[in-house]
Amino acid sequence: MKIVYGIYIGRVSSIKQGLIGDSLDQQSDQNELARKRVETLNTCKIVIKKAFDFTASASGDFDMQPLSEAIDYCKDQNHKIKFAFIKSIDRVTRAGSSVYSFLKTEFAKAGVILVDSYGIISTQEVNTLEHLGVKFSWSVYSPSWKTELLEAERAQDEVRDILSRLIGAEINYTRLGYSVRVAQMGYVNEKIDTPHGKRMVKKPHPVEAKWIVRMFELKVQGVNDQVIVGQINAQGYRSRMRKKYDKNNRTKIVALIGGVKLTVKHLNNYIQNPVYAGINTEKWTDGKPVKMYAGGLVSVETFNQANMGKIAIIEDGSEIRIIKGEVKAWRLKKNKQNPLYPYKNHILCPTCRNPLLGSASTGKLGKHYEAYHCNRGHYFRERRKDVHKVVKTFVRKVKFSPQYIQKLRQTILSEWEKRKENLLKDKINYAERVIEIEKQQQFIMDKIKMLGSEVAIKSLEADVDKLEQDRIQAAVLRDKKEDDQIDTQVVINYLKYYMEHLYELILGSVNPLQNGAMFGLLFDDPPTYDALENGTPTLASIYQIIDQKDLSARLEGFEAPTT
Repeated sequence: MKIVYGIYIGRVSSIKQGLIGDSLDQQSDQNELARKRVETLNTCKIVIKKAFDFTASASGDFDMQPLSEAIDYCKDQNHKIKFAFIKSIDRVTRAGSSVYSFLKTEFAKAGVILVDSYGIISTQEVNTLEHLGVKFSWSVYSPSWKTELLEAERAQDEVRDILSRLIGAEINYTRLGYSVRVAQMGYVNEKIDTPHGKRMVKKPHPVEAKWIVRMFELKVQGVNDQVIVGQINAQGYRSRMRKKYDKNNRTKIVALIGGVKLTVKHLNNYIQNPVYAGINTEKWTDGKPVKMYAGGLVSVETFNQANMGKIAIIEDGSEIRIIKGEVKAWRLKKNKQNPLYPYKNHILCPTCRNPLLGSASTGKLGKHYEAYHCNRGHYFRERRKDVHKVVKTFVRKVKFSPQYIQKLRQTILSEWEKRKENLLKDKINYAERVIEIEKQQQFIMDKIKMLGSEVAIKSLEADVDKLEQDRIQAAVLRDKKEDDQIDTQVVINYLKYYMEHLYELILGSVNPLQNGAMFGLLFDDPPTYDALENGTPTLASIYQIIDQKDLSARLEGFEAPTT
């Protein structure tokens, strides 16, 4: 019996498909049945020289087709391959009839006949001039060629249908706030019951979430980036480990990457990522920020405070906007908020009750006259320095109401207690980290005692030295937290000072616009200039006017509080 040689070809698009669906083992069994059928038809013995197993997509261009490796093998004349067995045409390619035609032609050039287990590809050829004993390249054809092309097109259509259903559903659920991708650092995907059925949402990771939250807390407190990085690393931070697969064989792991300490660059990436405030901004949301179904690790307010204007999340009802980048200097020149007139939006015209305007007119001699004014069908104008004098005089007559002082004192002390609690948590985390490192060191030391190889011992001793550095750093930070105890009475003294010196709080900033904004907080509704001048505007409920008999004359300015 004549002996010929063949190859098996199996392909799955992903590791998951190879485990739960059309596995490579199943395709190998089907290829074996096709081999036996061809042996019977051709009365020959087919010996399989090699089996190719591919884990890759076949929907790309010809250069990206995984079967190229099998074609190159067949072109080697030393192998003498006659048949190439596949389960079906969609295992060859899903790129349509044009790519399939090219692949089959390449097999034909190598003298190889492609055979599928379903019997769609015919192994016979027909010569339309055989009765005349003549043969041309154009007179020889495969009876199944049209069917093969239709099957190749069907395979491509199936890809389009599958991806349309899958990706379309993922886009829709992403816009509803659900998770369809790998969870970011600090999160873990969890399937829960929702109004849209069981869906995946992002939940806080049991270990990583505390690192992310602490980064934001320290950033809000104004701690230096390098110090934050050192503290988070001392708490045991390491980036996630990821598997790197072979490009040609997705089942083969070639390396493990990750497991590195936090850097300033990575810290800023975390701080500026809106996902930690529960806002998703990926491309499937069509460029619009979407609130995540299960919320974030920190509040929007904390996120904005931590980023200090570099990036901000603005919530306006159901609309969410993300503003990135600081305001450019050239735009500041055109800003309506002119620091020379900080009160113009907070004082109303006594005639039309619209906010005053601020500008400087030029006299005949070229001198500029700065003033607050209004000319909306009438004329009102007051010199800038006169308006500012009225504002300062009025603010000196305002104080906090006793009820508000007591409530604010309780609130600040409560917040201070929270900060002390965070200090205690940090101290505990560092203490636990020290204990964990000491256990690792003891484990390695016990292991060294059982080894006889000097190379292995030196390697483990290096690990012990590295752990010792981490232990020292964690111990230093633990001890530092014990020293970070601030006298509560100092906080009370500062609070008492500013409650009694409201003028310092309202108009004590070097930034005129900030003073204007603080002045506006004195009122529920902006006052008119006449009411302000007469001392009769309506204050917000937390303020009150000082009685004239209790108002002692004093020079402008106060002694600043001391630590």
